[in-house]
Amino acid sequence: MGAIVLRGGVEVEHPLELALEFLAAYSGYEASGSSRSASFDESDLRLANRGGARISAAEIAAILERRGEIERALRKIHIDASLVDATGSIPWASLTRLFDAFADIRGIGFSKMTKALHRKRPALIPMLDSVVQAYLARDDPWTPSSGSFGERATALVRSYKHDLDRNRSVLHELQQELARRTYRLTEVRILDLLIWSVSAAGT
Repeated sequence: MGAIVLRGGVEVEHPLELALEFLAAYSGYEASGSSRSASFDESDLRLANRGGARISAAEIAAILERRGEIERALRKIHIDASLVDATGSIPWASLTRLFDAFADIRGIGFSKMTKALHRKRPALIPMLDSVVQAYLARDDPWTPSSGSFGERATALVRSYKHDLDRNRSVLHELQQELARRTYRLTEVRILDLLIWSVSAAGT
């Protein structure tokens, strides 16, 4: 298996081993089941908290006030929409509207939002926690500091796609190897956990 090439010239030479180490440590969240594609309720936010989102009760209540808007936006995005597809086939405008449904909710940023939404569209939406955001901010001309909440979040996802495309073949091979070990992860999630693991290790 080839190496995963990250920004700054970092090469992950044994990505399968690193992914398995991560999954062994956090298997409870990864194996916690699927989520209904068009609905969005408190169970989705509780599941996000199992993945480290730390969404408070007050924040949950505030998000659920937007439930109708969030669900309408979700219905515009096919369950199988994938970030590995050609750029022209990705529903960028609908994704921006979905992200904008979370705008101006006190305490909710890109990290909590994408952890709540990842399982709704797991092949499309990465978990943009602080570690991944910092990684994407490195020498990236595609990430603007202005625009709406949704536009800025979508710009991060577009930036993420560059890394995904660069490593497409190795990520697909990794996905197959992990599936043989009963881990059903998308390429988006695999790259996410590799970025996190490498950054956390200080590589």
